[in-house]
Amino acid sequence: MTKTSPLRILVIEDNAAIAENIADFFALKGDILDFAYAGEQGVELALTAYFDCIILDIMLPDIEGLEVCKRIREKADRHIPIIMLTARDTLDDKLAGFQHGADDYLTKPFALDELYMRCCALTLRHTNQKSERTLVLGDANKQLVLNYQRQQVTRAGTPLQLSPMLFGILKILMESYPRAVSKSELCERIWGEDGTDSDSLRSHIYQLRKAVDKPFATPLIKTIHSVGFALDI
Repeated sequence: MTKTSPLRILVIEDNAAIAENIADFFALKGDILDFAYAGEQGVELALTAYFDCIILDIMLPDIEGLEVCKRIREKADRHIPIIMLTARDTLDDKLAGFQHGADDYLTKPFALDELYMRCCALTLRHTNQKSERTLVLGDANKQLVLNYQRQQVTRAGTPLQLSPMLFGILKILMESYPRAVSKSELCERIWGEDGTDSDSLRSHIYQLRKAVDKPFATPLIKTIHSVGFALDI
């Protein structure tokens, strides 16, 4: 993935050693970083300066990262991509992060190059959304373009016939790319707390595959065993 300009990144992390490791790695890529070591300070910086992406720890000394994320979402005048960085790795923890407005979730210990690539992917994705209100993934016959206003998706320039439910599922998979989305998370985000049974979700995924993959030579929707679903672009 190629950047056209340095990333401006805010790291909200109270562990000095982790913050320094991130700083050293990203500096080698030519990026510009700023740091907050507490939640209140992080919120203030996020709302008063421009950042392409925020790396946010959950365990902070004053207020939790979940509350930091919530406040930024409520008060910021634009969508700032936020990656949760934490040792909490249960599904409930991850769902809580997404429910409070996180775009991605990376558990400790983590690889710095993976964190870097996720920051690049989120920044590029939201730059596309900001300029055109579209989300673009892949190229050639794998390219998916999602139009938010029209609630339409094309693949390789061909419009896909999607019901509102199928559009919602594909939108989650595209916004989560390259992360796999668990079945539980899909049910929670589509149907809310009541959820749905696995047979219903399986049926919707089948219909989505017919629309997205069947007319083309290369399938994009893959099943991750014991995890859920992801896009292969």
